[in-house]
Amino acid sequence: MNKFNTGVKMPVTLTTRVDDELAKLIDRIARNEGMDRSTVIRRFLSKATRDWLIEKTLKDYEEGRVTLWQAATECGISLWEMIEEARKREVHVPYTLEELKEDLKVL
Repeated sequence: MNKFNTGVKMPVTLTTRVDDELAKLIDRIARNEGMDRSTVIRRFLSKATRDWLIEKTLKDYEEGRVTLWQAATECGISLWEMIEEARKREVHVPYTLEELKEDLKVL
């Protein structure tokens, strides 16, 4: 590591345009929650990207491209959390005994 690379991730500024109604809604939420606009937007982006990633990996799981363990790893959550996400989203895929054995070995 050199003197410029401390291993600390620096925030990146992103800019985007939103319509007036969305901006008003974000401001209303910020007031209600006692936060500033940027904090509200960061939280929404974080939640939305996490939800998108879980949805995508569960679709890959349903289509047999990844195991449930691989989906969990891709999302940065535990196998048990991914199982709960699959249950909440009503993902129905036969879970074979071999897949269970593979997942248990990893645990």
